[in-house]
Parts: sequence; C-alpha cells; structure tokens
Amino acid sequence: MEHTVVAIQFNRLGKKYYFDTANIDVKNQDKVVVETARGIELGTVVSDRMKIKNEELVSPLKPIVRIATQRDLDDYEENIEREIHVLKKTDDFVKKNRLDMKLLNCEYTLDRAKLIIYFNAEGRVDFRELVKDLANEFHVRIELRQVGTRDGAKVLGGLGPCGRETCCTKFLTEFQPVSIKMAKNQNLSLNPNNISGICGKLLCCIKYEDDNYKEMRKRMPKLNSRVQTPEGNGTVTQVNYIMEQVTVNIEGSFHNFNVSELAGFEADNTQDDNIIDDKELLNLEE
Repeated sequence: MEHTVVAIQFNRLGKKYYFDTANIDVKNQDKVVVETARGIELGTVVSDRMKIKNEELVSPLKPIVRIATQRDLDDYEENIEREIHVLKKTDDFVKKNRLDMKLLNCEYTLDRAKLIIYFNAEGRVDFRELVKDLANEFHVRIELRQVGTRDGAKVLGGLGPCGRETCCTKFLTEFQPVSIKMAKNQNLSLNPNNISGICGKLLCCIKYEDDNYKEMRKRMPKLNSRVQTPEGNGTVTQVNYIMEQVTVNIEGSFHNFNVSELAGFEADNTQDDNIIDDKELLNLEE
C-alpha cells in the first residue's frame, strides 16, 4: 500500500517529519495544522507530494488536519508574543525555587493546551515545585524538557571560532556524532580550546571533512614510516593531507616531497585508533 505524504517542519532548522496529505491539496511552503505527540501544531510543508510504501515507514503516519486558516496564523503569532512573558515569569520561579538550570526557550502548542519549556542543566533537576508554580500561573499543561548543550547553543546562537554564525543556528537541522578520532585523523591540535565550539563540545565542522581525510589518508604514508624518495630513503616526520605533501628526514636533513614522488610505502588505509585517554578530551564528545 502506498501513501501520499509531504515533509513538514515546525521551525526553520527543525527536523522534517512526514505526514499523510489525507487527500488535502497541499503544496510546498503551505502552512498546515497537524496533530503531533505534543498536541495540535502549526507547521510548514517543505517538500512536494511524494509516494511512500508501508515498508518505508519508521512510525505510523498521521494525517494533516487542515490547511492553516487566518485564525490559525493569528493564534500562532499570539503564542510567539506570549513567549517573552512566559520566559520572564519562569525565570522568576526558577530563582524562587533556587534551581540550577538555564532557560533556553518555550513554545505553546497551537491550541495553547500545552506549554513546553526547554532548559539546560549539568545534572538532574527536581522541578516538581516549579511545575506547580507554572501550572498555577498559566493554567495549561506544563512540559519541562531538558536538552543537551548542543541544542542549547542552537537555540541561543552566537559566533563560532571561525568568526561566522554557528552552523547549528544557520543551517544544521540535525546533529551528527563528532569524535576525538576525527580530530586526530585531521592532524588537529587536541587542545580543547582549539577544537570545541561555544557549546563546549567538539566543533560540528570536524565532521564535514572527515570523509575527505579518510580518502586522503589512503594515498599517504603514515607518520614515522620509512619511504623511498628521489633523494634517498628516509622517515616521514610530517604529513600535509591537503597538499598531499610529506616532510622526510633523510640522514638528519629534512626534505619536502609530493606523495607522487614517493615509493616503497604502505598507504594508511585505517584511521588512527591511538586515542588519548584524556577525560577532558573525551568529555568534548556528545
């Protein structure tokens, strides 16, 4: 059996979810009302209509409720306007209850049946009293959701070490795992200050170049390996993967060669598994 579906996003850089069109004539960029696990929400269609088979589904499809009306759009804008007040009052209650948590963002479901508040904290937070205060203040169902440091940075935004706006607030819709192994394979300095972003975790951009470095390593000799050069045999002391050049120590004299000039070496077909067992470095991994 086939279903006609479209992809829907609930914020500009959020994940995309598939919904059944339910025979509603929707098109790309339409605003639609759907029912999610959180409640009734307003989303944006971000794809053309497509057919998918039952076996391709990872979870049961939910149908689109309707194309958003002007009333739906007005309610959505009103909900956004309320968020500043909600965050201010929530912050007051956090201080009142002396909770160690950083508020990030909040959002109402479209019908204002539920209020979701996002926060970041180092450990578990006992927010039972906070929930009571919020429920008494706003008279809606309250959901407090703790998110990771990467998600916190995505909400707050800022400038990365490169001087540009952080990738997570600019275009990343999902976070990919980044490891110390990737940094080592790119010959990056393992100083945490040099390879971590404003979230305190490894830079997302390390992941971008990982596949390229894996391929380049296959064409290059390993560090400290013996190679044959036009000047004689020597030991590799430096490897420049981008330029495909190496520095070779030949009887105490250092020479630079393109990899095409070398012979008698075994290509580095595996990643560097010699990971430094350093708690500070490993804590950078998500």
